[in-house]
Amino acid sequence: MMEETKGEVLLHPVRMKIVQTLVNGRRLTVQQMSEKLPDVPQASLYRHLKKLVNADLIAVAEENQVRGTIEKVYMLPKAFDETTAEEFLRLSKEEHVSYFIKFMAAVLADFEGYVNQPSFDFVKDGAGYRQAVFYASDAEFHHFVTAIGQEMMKLIQNEPAPERRKRTMSTVITTENRK
Repeated sequence: MMEETKGEVLLHPVRMKIVQTLVNGRRLTVQQMSEKLPDVPQASLYRHLKKLVNADLIAVAEENQVRGTIEKVYMLPKAFDETTAEEFLRLSKEEHVSYFIKFMAAVLADFEGYVNQPSFDFVKDGAGYRQAVFYASDAEFHHFVTAIGQEMMKLIQNEPAPERRKRTMSTVITTENRK
């Protein structure tokens, strides 16, 4: 039997929910996760946690002695935003996939938070999701990314104000292999 990839391990609804409970640096015990995931039986939660730990998608942050048993506290491994540019350039393919999975879990958690509000309006809020495929030379693409980066830096400098709403933009750029 072939071993599952990290993506295949994560692409299970319960395991995805478990990872989502740990985004933004949260550290949780099984009991705390159970409270956040009341529809997941505890035996299933333990089974899925073991699979996630074995795939290095989550880690045991600490172990505490509680009434004669060991209580584990789970977390996501080192976050991508804690990685320096030099470390990023040295990441293996497997490490990139691991970071990307954590990134996608955070994006999914943000999106669920948006649509779980009492009311939301994609058009009025300027929210949405889409994928665009385009053709560009390296020079055209560099110009495009530079322009977006410059405009984004202007917005990042903004201070909170009554007329401003916090917005999150996540980007993923992939390139077709040259043949």
